[in-house]
Amino acid sequence: MAKAKGKEKKSREKESDFQERVVQIRRVTKVVKGGKKLSFRAIVVVGNEKGQVGVGVGKASDVIGAVKKGVADGKKHLIEVPLTKANSIPHPSTASGGGAKVMMRPAAPGTGVIAGGAVRTVLELAGVKNILAKQLGSGNPLNNARAAVSALSGLRTLSDVAQERDIPVEKLYGV
Repeated sequence: MAKAKGKEKKSREKESDFQERVVQIRRVTKVVKGGKKLSFRAIVVVGNEKGQVGVGVGKASDVIGAVKKGVADGKKHLIEVPLTKANSIPHPSTASGGGAKVMMRPAAPGTGVIAGGAVRTVLELAGVKNILAKQLGSGNPLNNARAAVSALSGLRTLSDVAQERDIPVEKLYGV
């Protein structure tokens, strides 16, 4: 019985490794035959600050239920982010989601996370410490968060590119 409790504790610790931050909670209504039905939509960013991050959306009749559903959705849509030794991204990247466009550039150590809104939350929970980012177009938090995740998922390291091309990493430098 003691072993079973130990396993449960480890699995809980593994799950609690992820942090979750609520980006937005919005009250939404649906017009039905008897009047208006009130519910809540929560946009949640989930990440472990070690290169894994995801954005989730949850809808429920109460705020707590919406946040729980958003966390579950975010964990389903996790992506891996390649980080450099300086906790930055390997190369500049842009992506769009809906009407939002996000531009990201790597930065030198000590720069910090220079980004705003939902993009900042996504980058912090991904574990990026030095980056320059800009939101262009729409200010919608959901579209900006999805655009940020899309930009991060498109990143590739030198070793990834060398492996795809079946050449050694040294050859990429042109030596």
